[in-house]
Amino acid sequence: MSAHLTRRLVQLYGGLALYGASSALLVRGGLGLEPWGVLHQGLAERTGLTIGVVSIIVGALVLLAWIPIRERPGLGTISNVFAVGLGIDATLALVPDVHGLGMQIAVLAAGIVLNGAATGLYISARFGAGPRDGLMTGLHRFTGRSIRLVRTGIEVVVVAAGWALGGTVGVGTVAYALAIGPLAQLFLRLFAIPGTEGGSTVVAVGSPEQAILRK
Repeated sequence: MSAHLTRRLVQLYGGLALYGASSALLVRGGLGLEPWGVLHQGLAERTGLTIGVVSIIVGALVLLAWIPIRERPGLGTISNVFAVGLGIDATLALVPDVHGLGMQIAVLAAGIVLNGAATGLYISARFGAGPRDGLMTGLHRFTGRSIRLVRTGIEVVVVAAGWALGGTVGVGTVAYALAIGPLAQLFLRLFAIPGTEGGSTVVAVGSPEQAILRK
């Protein structure tokens, strides 16, 4: 195995595990979760399953939604479904609840920054979009609507459904929404791997080639 491929695999699985860990820190912070995390927590509250298991199930169901919009999964796509959920549950088992506003803010900030780093790691590995990312770009192509509009629409629906089910929406949700774009762009540049420019799509605000894919 070449050093180049080894680095990409390390970034992929390290990034996905870190993404799960960062999502778990947002749960422990108790000040609000990222959009999909709100849905996962709400479903976990209703079903009695762990948040990680719910994340895996939701990821698999979202992946099925790729079929009519003709998205093609990669190694990173399938790995995303399982690795993030396992990372969430492992971290929740190790990290206790935090108490006091100061500690909550610190854990929230750590979770958001680590989530940005995780995003930069696994996207830079270029092994394919995550299930939720591919849903966004697929709907963008299928409907002709802008990435911004499609992403906003999906996340509004996800947050509303998660909140109705009992998921935590708060200042952390807003802080995540404001910070994740700049953080992910920073870490994408930091963790970029030379020679992978022709790999999977990385999306940002304007077009699928320039935007930041988020879970």
